[in-house]
Amino acid sequence: MASEAKASAVFATPLPKRPISVLVVVFTRAGEFLLLDRVHPPHFWQSVTGSLRPGETPRAAALRELREETGLSGGADLMDLHQSRLFPIKRAWRKRYSKGVCFNRERWFALPLPARRTIRLAPDEHCGYRWLPPERAARLTGSWTNRDAIRLLATRYLGL
Repeated sequence: MASEAKASAVFATPLPKRPISVLVVVFTRAGEFLLLDRVHPPHFWQSVTGSLRPGETPRAAALRELREETGLSGGADLMDLHQSRLFPIKRAWRKRYSKGVCFNRERWFALPLPARRTIRLAPDEHCGYRWLPPERAARLTGSWTNRDAIRLLATRYLGL
């Protein structure tokens, strides 16, 4: 009986992703923005992102994703930008969500750093990273919301 329960747990279908996520833009006071290169799809550059887990607040998700994807801890320095965007989920990724879910709500956060840090990547998610000036980072990212967040931070917080 116990072995049957274990076997069924191994083959259980994962819960659908929640269509609520966070974007965490990491940048330095010198105006360098961290972008991560996704494993899948390849060469898709982005800031830290991730969906909220059941019962998780956006801030808690931002701190968790930051730690998981970069090894950084945000703590009190993590800024809630009080911005969110609704965007269509790419068709190829919709199978991760409940049937009929086509849009995701993304909440924006930022982590300002005094200087670059060494990043500890999650190898199942990202295969590389770069520190870039804001316009190069904005052009490289594959996400329009990420591009807008980088430009907002460059003007509002760095005066660039």
